[in-house]
Amino acid sequence: MDWKTFQALLSGVNKYSTAFGRVWLSVVFVFRVMVYVVAAERVWGDEQKDFDCNTKQPGCANVCYDHFFPISHIRLWALQLIFVTCPSFMVVMHVAYRDDRERKYRAKHGDTSKLYNNTGKKHGGLWWTYLVSLFVKTGIEVSFLYILHHVYDSFYLPRLVKCEVSPCPNQVDCYIGHPTEKKVFTYFMVGASALCIVLNICEIIYLISKRIVRCANKVKRRNRNMAVHHENYNDDPFNNCNLPVSKVDIKEKPPSFNSAYKPSFRPSGLRLEEKIRASAPNLSSTS
Repeated sequence: MDWKTFQALLSGVNKYSTAFGRVWLSVVFVFRVMVYVVAAERVWGDEQKDFDCNTKQPGCANVCYDHFFPISHIRLWALQLIFVTCPSFMVVMHVAYRDDRERKYRAKHGDTSKLYNNTGKKHGGLWWTYLVSLFVKTGIEVSFLYILHHVYDSFYLPRLVKCEVSPCPNQVDCYIGHPTEKKVFTYFMVGASALCIVLNICEIIYLISKRIVRCANKVKRRNRNMAVHHENYNDDPFNNCNLPVSKVDIKEKPPSFNSAYKPSFRPSGLRLEEKIRASAPNLSSTS
């Protein structure tokens, strides 16, 4: 497998990742890919030749090795590295899809128009794609750890195994080659996988909490704008028709046309008539 090509493909994921994603990618390359390529492959090598049994029965060693090692550690880790990095390409493909849409939109509406402010920014569908990729990576890591523990009964690698599988004539003792080295690398790869799981969980929590904070800030900003708009509406003299008016304000305000016409017209006429009668001479007395 060409790990340089694999590294070149994943290098594009780094610029779209968060801080936790960059740390995860560094752990994958330094503590898993490099250790796998430099040391682990040499330690395992052709481990079937180093698997010795105390019998010369034809086929016994092969059957015992297949019974205790149905899947080689080194090949299982290679599959794990391939599968665990594939979800990251979902983000790269989504960004490429956005770039293609942006290119078509500019070709149709002009170079100055934009469909996205930043095609690599994790908003909308890209945020969901990134979050789903994290869940998928975490599920793959947990699944491979479970497979490794279930197939070999534990992460511990013994020096001696006892085999009673046919065509072995009786219980046969078989010895594993380089057991201490294999045990150390097994624990190291399991620890690196567990660290990647923790980083994925931290990144999931970070993304969700950041999204919640952003939504809360939007709600607060919207409520603040509504409150300011309501205050400006009340301060407008042309929009205060529904405001309650006190009795003192009614007394201080000048009377309207209806209030001035109805109560004041007739009483003023009656008072004028009384004045005329009082000032007129009493003709009955003079006659």
